[in-house]
Amino acid sequence: MRFFAVCTLALLPMTSLAIADGAPPPRMPTAEGDKVVAVQETKSFGQRQEFVLPSGNIGCVYTPEGGTEVYQPADGGPELSCDRVAPRYVRAALARNGAATLLHDVGDQGCCSAGPVLDYGQTWAAGPFSCRSTRRGLSCERNDGHSFFLSRRRIEAN
Repeated sequence: MRFFAVCTLALLPMTSLAIADGAPPPRMPTAEGDKVVAVQETKSFGQRQEFVLPSGNIGCVYTPEGGTEVYQPADGGPELSCDRVAPRYVRAALARNGAATLLHDVGDQGCCSAGPVLDYGQTWAAGPFSCRSTRRGLSCERNDGHSFFLSRRRIEAN
């Protein structure tokens, strides 16, 4: 009996070490027998796109449907957001649905990146959005007709 107690006490710390070292707990059989099924859910994020007009006064960020690793639009996306710096900072945005919105009190004023540049006369398109850069300003629309226009002199949204 004494020998059994000594052996049990000697083996007990070894099982504790295996668990402490991160060893997985023993597998328990499932209802399907000894078959273990692992399901790992992964979310695929898209890549955001940015562009700026040659003047450097207007810059845009496109977020694809499902968002990115660091930002998910409230409605799930896609989303197009363009900032005009001068004469006053304003943000125009198009979401998945509804009219374009204008935000005049933007707390995260971070416009504009250094590139890529959407030269005058060029068109950018992704998802349901397209934008046209001209010397007069930037016009962007969603495929259902809702749009916005940004320039130094004028801002519009519908």
